[in-house]
Amino acid sequence: MNFAVNEMMETIRMVQMENLDIRTVTMGISLRDCADSNFEQMNKKVYEKITYYAKDLKITAEKVEREFGIPIINKRISITPIAEILGHASVEQAVELAKTLDKAAIALGVDFIGGYSALIHKGISVGEQTLLDALPDALSGTERVCASVSVGTTRAGINMNAVRKMGEIIKEAAEKSKEQNGLACAKLVVFCNPVEDNPFMAGAFHGTGEGDVVLNVGVSGPGVVLSALKRYPHADLGEVSDIIKKTAFKITRAGELIGRVVAERLGVPFGIMDLSLAPTNAMNDSVAEILEEIGLERVGTHGTIAALALMNDAVKKGGAMASSYVGGLSGAFIPVSEDNGMIRGILDDALSLSKLEAMTCVCSVGLDMIALTGDATPATLAGIIADEAAIGMINKKTTAVRIIPVPGMKEGDMVEFGGLLGRAPVMGVNPYSSEKMINRGGRIPAPLQSLIN
Repeated sequence: MNFAVNEMMETIRMVQMENLDIRTVTMGISLRDCADSNFEQMNKKVYEKITYYAKDLKITAEKVEREFGIPIINKRISITPIAEILGHASVEQAVELAKTLDKAAIALGVDFIGGYSALIHKGISVGEQTLLDALPDALSGTERVCASVSVGTTRAGINMNAVRKMGEIIKEAAEKSKEQNGLACAKLVVFCNPVEDNPFMAGAFHGTGEGDVVLNVGVSGPGVVLSALKRYPHADLGEVSDIIKKTAFKITRAGELIGRVVAERLGVPFGIMDLSLAPTNAMNDSVAEILEEIGLERVGTHGTIAALALMNDAVKKGGAMASSYVGGLSGAFIPVSEDNGMIRGILDDALSLSKLEAMTCVCSVGLDMIALTGDATPATLAGIIADEAAIGMINKKTTAVRIIPVPGMKEGDMVEFGGLLGRAPVMGVNPYSSEKMINRGGRIPAPLQSLIN
């Protein structure tokens, strides 16, 4: 990719003034050939393969970061869903494997390793049940291991037995990490229609359609988009879309350049560019503030979904023109704890849990990093998951739930998670029960949209 001088200068400005960064370079590694009936052998092979392929990931990314002057915030690893190689391992062994993954991540200096996962949208195998039973201990007993579970797809419907189980797991994981405000739940995502090449945590895993190793990149630039819009305060909405589109093109172009250089120097294939706008708690690095710049007095008010749909569509159109291989989730994240504008919207009573749910109909990915009252029941958590999975299933899109029922916290409290995970106001849940529906179990059948052959 050839950069003109003016593009280089513009990129420097975006980095220095507008919080442009490469949010993550994520190395995907297949562990399918590590499966072994002897658990000790499998455990050893998993560690050795991860540390072999990713041994230079951090140092190479840091060298490219210094050379090009564009920050690479996270260096991560995604792996084959662990449930696929567990076989007849015990729950205790599954927890031990999680600790092995954590040990590898720490040794390599990467921020997170994702893929302690199970795809159970149609049924639950022996290995998958073992992983589910291990999740609360595995997540509360490790530092950098992230997990995800698929409970539904447009083609399969929604596995309500799995949804019920996930409500119980989230509640238990929160209790086991109550000294850290339920932090284990921040490393667990429940999906409908998950993708195989997502570079973002906590939901990244290396899918079965992927090769042995690949490098995927997630670029982010809410601050760049916000700054661009501020230069055109009187633009109509068509012009707003065009401004966002052109800005997303520039962001993606810079990100793909960096990703390809890192992949080439590591000697691994370049996979995809994820176009998602991912906010942080840095000043002016907020998706909510973009929506407010479009014209909302506060995110969550009437018109929020329309503004979000406009922004998300423009980001995809601009980014797709700048990259050879767009993939992952590609849209806009709306995490509460990681976005100062979202936090402000909740504190000002403009943004509710129901409105956040409605917003997920038009963007990626779902209910993300939302702190809930500690008395939320497993059935209530399962009901939230079921609603979000239904949105994904019907709309043929990826949706996800990452919620944290914070032990001992009540509505209106503020909880600190630290680092990139930020802080969040605790939100209340509907007081009426959905337990009877959740306990029915079974599967919600796939919709007519699934009959596309």
